This record gives sequence, structure tokens and C-alpha cells, in this order.
Amino acid sequence: MKLANVDGRAALILDGVAVDVARASAGSFGPELSGIYDAWDAFTAWAASAQPSTGTAFVEGDLSAPSPSPKQVFAIGLNYRAHAAEGGRDVPKAPAVFTKFPTCLGRPFDPVASVPGRHDWEAELVVVIGRRAHGVSAADAWSCVAGVTCGQDYSERDTQNASGGHFSLGKSFPGFGPTGPWLVTPDELANRDDLAISCEVSGVVMQSSRTSNMVFPVATLIEHLSSIVTLLPGDVIFTGTPEGVGYARTPPRLLAVGDTVVTTIEGIGVIRQSIV
Repeated sequence: MKLANVDGRAALILDGVAVDVARASAGSFGPELSGIYDAWDAFTAWAASAQPSTGTAFVEGDLSAPSPSPKQVFAIGLNYRAHAAEGGRDVPKAPAVFTKFPTCLGRPFDPVASVPGRHDWEAELVVVIGRRAHGVSAADAWSCVAGVTCGQDYSERDTQNASGGHFSLGKSFPGFGPTGPWLVTPDELANRDDLAISCEVSGVVMQSSRTSNMVFPVATLIEHLSSIVTLLPGDVIFTGTPEGVGYARTPPRLLAVGDTVVTTIEGIGVIRQSIV
């Protein structure tokens, strides 16, 4: 199942058209995405019967974040060995957790404003929680996941490094957390733990890896987070970026006005931002 945010309304993407959830379900679900995640089990049972014949055409500019108002946003640092190595850092013994403040979350195809300093890219698999979870084991963790989507953890490195080791402000400028183009449920993926992930900047491939290279895979991250906090439906987890970020290159290659960033994840799709 693909669940999208089309013009601020929950929609199923079926055969290339958008089926408005609230209209198709006669008001049982939607139109807000938050209500969908709060009733995830009932919604997925209903969605299995939805028909594309009730859908309408849409364009990429109609799409917004598939979880636009999460109560909590988690992000994971240094979760690929090669990314830790390119920055001269050791691989952490436990997940390195920070947050991106929710006001940074953006639409998948909207431009992102350049900021002073070292503006960098980080392609990431993003997880959206579908069931309230506390004390969940890794073996059961995927049962708490509504689905996954593409994300960019844009970062301004000077602010990030000036905050005493706390990354969050440098990663939370407006538009610094675009996600999309839609949420894909795990059953749609041939191998939910092994997806190709890449990032191009102005036509040049900068990052190319697989999510199987994560130090702490999705199930381990959910186990760790839920051992401390309660995960809520609609919560978002940025799971970390592979090697190939701009600041670690020689010489550094950082984002500037006129660049276009394209993030692609196998089985999910593409998001794209112009830097303006």
C-alpha cells in the first residue's frame, strides 16, 4: 500500500491515481493523516478493499509529507560504518540519537532555502510508526511500523558543530527535513532491510549504498528507542545516512543556490529539492 498526502488530505495511490480516503470511506477515515495513523489497524483493513476507479489524477506538486505533524521526530547519527569513517568518527556502541524539530519537515518536491554556512545533504530511509510502542523487542519491532519513505536530513555544519555536540539546531532550518513522495508499507518491499539508497546533486551521484549497511537496522532502532520513550502513531525516525556527504569530500562539496538534490530509495521512489 502507498499512502500519500495529496493537497493536505490522506490518499491511497492505486494504479497511478489518488483515491481520497475520506471520500472513499464515507468519512470513516481521514482526511487528516494523523487520524489515519491513530487508527492504523482498522484503516489497513479497510484500505485492502479500496478501488482505483474512485481515484483522480495528481502531480508531484500536490504531494506533502506523508506524516506531516508527528509528535516526535527521531534521527540517528553515524549509522553507516563508511559514513562514520569518512568523518573520522568511531562507530557508536549504541544508536546516536538526536532530533530534527518538527517545523523543519518539508514537502518532497518543494525548494529549500540556502542558509549561511556549510549546507550539506544526507539521504535517509525514514520510518513512520503505526502503533503505540514501548518496550518492544527487535523481533516485534516491524509490527509497529506503518511504513517507510524517503527523506533528506539537510544539515548546516557550522551550526551543528557549534552546539556542543547537540546536532538538532543545525538540522532544523525550515525545509531541512523533506519526506515523501509517499509512505510505502513494508509488505510492498521485497526485502525491507535491504534497499538501495542514493543521492544526486546537480546530476552527480554523491551517495550510493544499501540500507542493509546500517550499523543498527530499523528493528534495533525501534527496540532501543522504545526501551526509553513511548513511540506514538505518526512518529518519524530518520535512520541515518551512508557515506558521500559534502563536508567530508576533498575539497568539500557543499550546497549552493542553483543545486538540485535528488534522493532515491528502491521500492519507495524519489524526492527532489532545488536549492534557492
